[in-house]
Amino acid sequence: MKWRCGVCGYIHDGPEAPNVCPKCGAPKEKFEKLAEEQANLVDRSRLSNDLHMQLSALLDKALEIAEKGIQDNLDPACVKIFTRTKECATQLKQSIKAEIVTHISKGKWG
Repeated sequence: MKWRCGVCGYIHDGPEAPNVCPKCGAPKEKFEKLAEEQANLVDRSRLSNDLHMQLSALLDKALEIAEKGIQDNLDPACVKIFTRTKECATQLKQSIKAEIVTHISKGKWG
């Protein structure tokens, strides 16, 4: 079962709501049990959001490598590849952030 705090939106997993919200301190009475469909959406969104965060971490590594390649400046073709990598990784990271914001606004964050 999943429970959502009506004050801050914290999602609790368990057979019953917690006595107080671990995030905002709201009492148990402020929690509502999520319908099965909503609970399933939370599980799916947790997976997708986790994958987005993992991909973002990999893109951080790609940005680090690209920057080193640009600084190395071996030849124009190499710099072009590293520069393109940097641009693409930056755009993808921004897209990931925007997608997560969309998930949050649609209640797909859990």
